[in-house]
Amino acid sequence: MTETASPKQSIDKRVSSLAKNRLYIDCYRYMQSDKLALPTIPDVAQKIRKAINNENANSNSIARVVQIDPTITARLIKISNSPLYCGRRKIESCPEALTRLGLKTAQEIITAFAMKAIFKAKSPTIKRKMVELWNHSSYVAAISAVFAHKTPGFDPDRAMLAGLIHDIGIVPILAHADKHSQIISHPKDLADTIKQLRAEIGVQIIRKWDFPRDFEDVVIHAENWHRDEKKEPDYTDIVMISQLHSYIGKVDIKKMPKLDKLPAYRKLLAGNLDMDTSINILDQAKEEIDEIQQMLN
Repeated sequence: MTETASPKQSIDKRVSSLAKNRLYIDCYRYMQSDKLALPTIPDVAQKIRKAINNENANSNSIARVVQIDPTITARLIKISNSPLYCGRRKIESCPEALTRLGLKTAQEIITAFAMKAIFKAKSPTIKRKMVELWNHSSYVAAISAVFAHKTPGFDPDRAMLAGLIHDIGIVPILAHADKHSQIISHPKDLADTIKQLRAEIGVQIIRKWDFPRDFEDVVIHAENWHRDEKKEPDYTDIVMISQLHSYIGKVDIKKMPKLDKLPAYRKLLAGNLDMDTSINILDQAKEEIDEIQQMLN
């Protein structure tokens, strides 16, 4: 009878197999000792979240905090007039935008707007990686928002934020590599470290930021294509399907799982759409996706 390895034995085996990867060893040790530098929510987003969670909050009092940052104010007004949220009349002021969106929705949208600030680096190689990561994350976020808008029971703003943070665990790894470039002996070191640690580090960030608990599942299972733990669709399913759509034209489709065979696809679309139809939805919403991505950028 074969003995099942304990969690500690599995970790030890993983560490042993990556013993020559100094970046992995460094990040792993820092993570285990809670010394790995995790990104913090940008200051403006933190202030706005605090103001919105005040029991006496209203659109006018929140607007005074939001308007400290003219860029976020402009983006908030713009998204309140976008196809995702637009009403009969055009919104032209911050209080009106907050009223139309609702304070909780505004909180998640503003957090998404501010997120780009943490995707930064100094060395050219890591800076390029950060840009690629942001572009991928913001594209998945935009697709997630559109899918959520077209799927009953989901909030587009929450789906957008879920899409934006699905790879957040990669940021501290890139930031660590940026500060300690001498420990990367081969490009594969970075890829292996990201593959092994992105989910664990991502969960730490979600908890540090006090984000919704189900966002931990998004971080852990965003690429767990055959995940079928729950009967009802959730935001992890939205992000997973959005990721697959984001790869169209960029990744060899033969290397990706078939969309209509995935549990997430079946739960979200209930068999009413085939692969071509779902792609057509994104073609029809291309302008909407581009607009959301531009606002995030």
